[in-house]
Amino acid sequence: MKKKDKFTFRCQSCGGQTPKWMGKCPECGAWDTLVEERIISGVLKKRKSSFVSEPVSIDSVAVEETDRIKTGIAEFDRVLGGGLVDGSLILIGGDPGIGKSTLMLQVLSKLSDAGKKCLYVSGEESIRQLSMRGKRLNSKGSSLFVVSETDLDSILAMVEHSKYDALVIDSIQTVFHPDVSSTPGSVTQIREAAMQFMKLSKSTGIPVFLVGHVTKVGAIAGPRIMEHMVDTVLYFEGDKNHVFRILRAVKNRFGPTNEIGVFEMNEKGLTQVPNPSAVFLSERSAIAPGSVVTSCMEGSRPILVEIQGLVSSSGFGTPRRTVLGLDNNRVALLVAVMEKRLGMNLSGLDIFMNVAGGVKIVEPAADLAIAAALASSFLDKPVEKNTTLIGEIGLTGEIRAVGHIQARIKEASKMGFTKCLVPSSTIKQLSKIKGMTIESISFLKDAMEVLF
Repeated sequence: MKKKDKFTFRCQSCGGQTPKWMGKCPECGAWDTLVEERIISGVLKKRKSSFVSEPVSIDSVAVEETDRIKTGIAEFDRVLGGGLVDGSLILIGGDPGIGKSTLMLQVLSKLSDAGKKCLYVSGEESIRQLSMRGKRLNSKGSSLFVVSETDLDSILAMVEHSKYDALVIDSIQTVFHPDVSSTPGSVTQIREAAMQFMKLSKSTGIPVFLVGHVTKVGAIAGPRIMEHMVDTVLYFEGDKNHVFRILRAVKNRFGPTNEIGVFEMNEKGLTQVPNPSAVFLSERSAIAPGSVVTSCMEGSRPILVEIQGLVSSSGFGTPRRTVLGLDNNRVALLVAVMEKRLGMNLSGLDIFMNVAGGVKIVEPAADLAIAAALASSFLDKPVEKNTTLIGEIGLTGEIRAVGHIQARIKEASKMGFTKCLVPSSTIKQLSKIKGMTIESISFLKDAMEVLF
């Protein structure tokens, strides 16, 4: 060890550093995340400053409108904003086994079928394992190349030697730079690798996909700086016990961030679900107290989902509140409104809420359906199967307007629903829909009288 070498301890969760080891990171509060790293010392030589690039006026830059690259998977293109953009750097994260590698292999296979030369770099699987998975997924193509490599310099040399149209790195945590002393997967290694791939994508125009692992809390492992460096961040959501997977964009420089793609996992890989509403409602029973359907917006697409509520007597001193797929605080707020405005004594009862199919709903337009599901279970009276509810509930019990109401009702009518309860303030914006009876309500009490 050289005398001039110095060491620091860097947090693998937030990237913060401290001169000595501590059990808890002083920046983010994470435990046992500080790892020792060597600081390369030495005096930097002064060099004469020179212009590498000449600044130009933004109006003088000639921009050609080029079409996006279609991957051949419509749900994937929808999330990207219409397709791939040349020179884009895309980060895909998700739980282990959720289907990230499967999706990437299928995307490159589709691009290969369209005549694109693609390279799949895996640091976790051998070439034989990749071939076995490719045959199972029916991912073939003479222009789809695979390699098992983790050395960053070797990967960059491969891309420079042969021009590729798309590149996948699976995963970014396995790539290491030989000149960086820290271990693969550390903050320094991830930051250096992401920077090199960003330079590669911008200089050559090759779309680069980076597959990233996630931490226990669901965030992409490594510092947040990696999410700031890339152009698009995609998250693969879904329960491994369910067959449905949802691809969601949380950052996109070339498109909207509120679109989702729905896939179904089967023995042949991921299959697109063009009509999610029909899938999510396929197993709904005809008469079931506590089951209500609402229409939620995911980007520009309305999706019908089933909200289930169960109210039962509590066997413990403190009643349980278990919520899956909904905001726990939002459900607690609606329970308080129902107790105050409807006189329902729910404080001493166990309450369970679930969204069928593993979907997550965050918008307030589902408030009315949540309240109706709880009231239906409390009164043990089912809501009519052909009825859907849309509306936000305020603290005073009023039903407030929501956006895209016409598109939501059209989707419900398309799925065979004949009755819809909407806020009275939106009734003027609606046009008549054949076969659909629209009832306007102003307060939560009015909705309960109509339903029960």
